[in-house]
Amino acid sequence: MTRPPKDSATDSTTPLVGRLAPSPTGVLHLGNVRSFLIAWLSIRSRGGRILLRIEDLDGPRVRPELIDQTIEGLLWLGFDWDGDAVIQSTRSALHEAAAERLLNSGLAYPCICSRREIEESASAPHEATLDGPTYPGTCYGRFSSVEEARAKTGRDPALRFRVQQGSVPFDDRFLGRQPGPICGDFVICKRDGGAAYQLAVVVDDADQGVTEVLRADDLLPSTPRQLLLYRELGWTPPQFVHIPLVVGNDGRRLAKRHGDTSIDHFRRRGVSPERLVGRVAELAGLVGPDHLCRPEELVAAFDLASIPTGAVVGEEHGLFDAEAD
Repeated sequence: MTRPPKDSATDSTTPLVGRLAPSPTGVLHLGNVRSFLIAWLSIRSRGGRILLRIEDLDGPRVRPELIDQTIEGLLWLGFDWDGDAVIQSTRSALHEAAAERLLNSGLAYPCICSRREIEESASAPHEATLDGPTYPGTCYGRFSSVEEARAKTGRDPALRFRVQQGSVPFDDRFLGRQPGPICGDFVICKRDGGAAYQLAVVVDDADQGVTEVLRADDLLPSTPRQLLLYRELGWTPPQFVHIPLVVGNDGRRLAKRHGDTSIDHFRRRGVSPERLVGRVAELAGLVGPDHLCRPEELVAAFDLASIPTGAVVGEEHGLFDAEAD
């Protein structure tokens, strides 16, 4: 593996590269597939390359047996990608090098605070965000090194990135101009030394030459943080595209409370991949009801502007009552 380039420009002369990045913390479900379908079509419709990266860094939530199951499920649905699937945990050397670089430059620092301690320090309701309580900077400047933090406290420290501005505005290809607020210093390495999500995806996307990141809008708050990391590491960021989630009738993202929306559930009921892709494409505003198709059949007519701008309620489209073919 090579180090990410210092500048991988995303102008018209740069090859278009997107990625699918499932996490093996749960089975593939309809919400995942809708995001993957739109991401895949966005790149394939413009002649670009698609990569597959399995993001398996989420500690005890990772279920290794789901890695092969996820890959097999994507193939069954008709997705393809360029090159071999990459397992994120095999790239730890790159993550560590980037973290060390930020630490040595004074842009990151060791933090021994527990989540409970951070929650207790949030004295006002406005200090809590969707990602949890805002970190008050307790450990900033407290220790000269990771080793000192460990020796003085007996705790393994995490690494936090020092945020010195309240926002990083950016242009989203789907949502338009975004204010990009950032609430407090954020973790880039966990206590066990492994890279946290924010750092790992930046390092991997830069290293793999990704020029477009299309994902659900629940990850919108992560984007300004990742843009800060791109800036401080000297790399040009990709174009970000955030699309609305598929939700249940209660307005909350799809989960078990809305029924079994896993791909395996529909396969067991005899639903064909063509019917399933058609129903997901319907949720994306790309086809009408009861359309049977494979992903490649949607490439020629794909238009990002066709995607609904609000959250889509899956239950209203009969997704949970799909009959076997």
